[in-house]
Amino acid sequence: MSQETGKYLIIGGIITVAAGVIIYFFHNQFKWFGNLPGDIKIKSENFRLYFPLASMIFISIAIIIIVNIVRRFF
Repeated sequence: MSQETGKYLIIGGIITVAAGVIIYFFHNQFKWFGNLPGDIKIKSENFRLYFPLASMIFISIAIIIIVNIVRRFF
């Protein structure tokens, strides 16, 4: 392993902790997440399926935008 790998792991850990703190303290602000139009929910007596398709597309687009902004400045 190189120093670059360690640096990326530390940055990833900091981002994960920051996301956890935001979700912990502001969880009431994110009630809409997971209930977007396009999230598939199927419920029956013995079966429950939840496939957050629209939420995952939203997260993917947000991550792409953030990565592109970071790449432009660094």
